Amino acid sequence: MQRIAIIGAGGRGRDAYGRWAIEHPDEARVVAVADVDPVRRGALAQAAGGAAEYGDWTELVADLGDLAIDGVVIAVPDALHVDVAISVADHGVPFLLEKPAAPTLAELERLATHAGKVAARLAIGHVLRFTPFWRTVKRIVDSGAIGRLMTIEVRENIGFWHFAHSYVRGNWRRTDLSSAMVLAKTSHDLDLIRWIAGSAPETIYSIGELSWFRPENAPKGAPEFCLDGCPAADRCPFFAPRYYVDALADVHGHPVHLLGDDTSIAGRLESLRTGDYGRCVYRSDNDVADHQQTAIAFPGGLTATLTASAFTAENTRNVAITGSEGQLTGHMESGELVVDLFSPLARLPEGLPIAEHEESAKPPMGHARHRIRVAMPSEDLGDHAGHAGGDAGLMAEFVAALGRGTVGTGELSFATALDSHLMAFAAEESRLTGSRVDFAEWVDGLDVPHPAHAVTEADA
Repeated sequence: MQRIAIIGAGGRGRDAYGRWAIEHPDEARVVAVADVDPVRRGALAQAAGGAAEYGDWTELVADLGDLAIDGVVIAVPDALHVDVAISVADHGVPFLLEKPAAPTLAELERLATHAGKVAARLAIGHVLRFTPFWRTVKRIVDSGAIGRLMTIEVRENIGFWHFAHSYVRGNWRRTDLSSAMVLAKTSHDLDLIRWIAGSAPETIYSIGELSWFRPENAPKGAPEFCLDGCPAADRCPFFAPRYYVDALADVHGHPVHLLGDDTSIAGRLESLRTGDYGRCVYRSDNDVADHQQTAIAFPGGLTATLTASAFTAENTRNVAITGSEGQLTGHMESGELVVDLFSPLARLPEGLPIAEHEESAKPPMGHARHRIRVAMPSEDLGDHAGHAGGDAGLMAEFVAALGRGTVGTGELSFATALDSHLMAFAAEESRLTGSRVDFAEWVDGLDVPHPAHAVTEADA
């Protein structure tokens, strides 16, 4: 059993990583929790069976040796990621750092430089690699069933309600408080593209902007807060009480608990009157893009596109991959995949976690079409957490790697995670300048001692 310390008891530290440890007592035990909020800290510590509590993360880090901690989970606000990570690394304890690893390029360089100096054993919270859905996609691609890869398309459907919550009213609404949307939200997707492609890109070009959630688009007479008598309340898709009070009436955890400690209807309404989550989406102080599209060229002619949009009816991801001998399309939330194999001799790899499988012939050539549904986790946290089983999958792998002493290698490698972060920063630079970024040349100009672009999946 691995002894775990959790620094940051918010939605990710508590509901994702902490929850897994509590539900798997034979594999891990949360023995210490650090958080500035005594309510959050106490709730996680109590759920863990009486873990030691620290109001200051530096005090917990100083006690890592005395507590005999095997591994640390860092899930503090983005601006603190690098400071906490460096401190834990200096104590020689392996750790899992919630994504993004750093909110700015300068901070990422600082982390990478220090990690190299102290041989830090760290993993980044790119949870989607550990979902049954994306692992199935990866296995099919790596099997060669669809031939040499030609194009990868990933569509990040953020969900109109989710974007308003997190990127207009919430913690990730401003670049100076968090990071650009392409990093804060789509670093997961860039990690998937990098993982599937198997190498770093050659060039990146990105376009997008903050178009809709702006003061000039506010309905006539709209006040600063939704509950101040908004004349558009009945028709506005983003009217705060409709989400936090009506749609989530029976929810008292994430994301409702972010409004305040009192999650009763009266408590929610009181919070929405003056709190950030009750602000008119057109009169907030947000500045991150609400839609963005990124085109990426890889060696060998492979190209990829990533589309992220606030204006979607679902909160999920779609994928389409074409190859010289087949095509794969998928929908993450449902676990549905359609794989067309053009070659008469092509076969799906054996041992896939398939719940349903239907094979048919597709005109005009009669090639094989496989409709499969990946076996999805029986329990997930839904809209804002869980990630289709990825949270649990990553935590399980992290704990197993602690036992093996392999944190920081393989699929928990910091090198490939660093690559996808650099892709995000390059995409944002491209979006702001309107210019294509030569990735290798751009990375060579950074202060990163072990450039991730030199790492391939075979090396990781």
